[in-house]
Amino acid sequence: MINMPETRYAKSGGNHVAYQVMGDGPIDLVYVPGFVSHLEVLMEWPLYANFFKRLSSFCRLILFDKRGTGMSDRTGPIPTIEERMDDVRAVMDAAGSERAALLGFSEGGPMSIVFAATYPQRTSALILYGSYARIAWAPDHVWGRTDEQIAARLKEYEEKWGQGGLDLYAPSLADDRELRKLFGRFERLLTSP
Repeated sequence: MINMPETRYAKSGGNHVAYQVMGDGPIDLVYVPGFVSHLEVLMEWPLYANFFKRLSSFCRLILFDKRGTGMSDRTGPIPTIEERMDDVRAVMDAAGSERAALLGFSEGGPMSIVFAATYPQRTSALILYGSYARIAWAPDHVWGRTDEQIAARLKEYEEKWGQGGLDLYAPSLADDRELRKLFGRFERLLTSP
């Protein structure tokens, strides 16, 4: 367990975006999360807490919850990738970061790519982990998932949501009871108003 960084809020459009800053290294690194995050709960998860602690040992790490998730404002319609990408700019501005490396995790990858293309002068590096350019099948993306596969996966998420469904996200950790309990809490917090 690490000390909980102070949670602050950046204004992006009409939304408040929760963010935290850890470390004070010579470079800024913005962690752009996947489709779900919750700053405070992630710090209770030893895997994430240790990962963030290690990153912040050599840089100034900027973490945030995307709009609609975690401690950030809930939104109405699903925001566009450009609107969500602008949350990165707002958080960097609020944290006093002129230029940063971006670490795009999962769904955060496409947001990071759009940010780097839109603000190349503010991007020192682009790191993508477990990310993708596209999920859906297309003639030029034959390894993508069909509409039926996507619908089946969404149904499975819905049925297991709040139960700590690690078998969907991290099968190798699915038997860890404490982690399953923590993950179930994480899922429930993500959907609370």
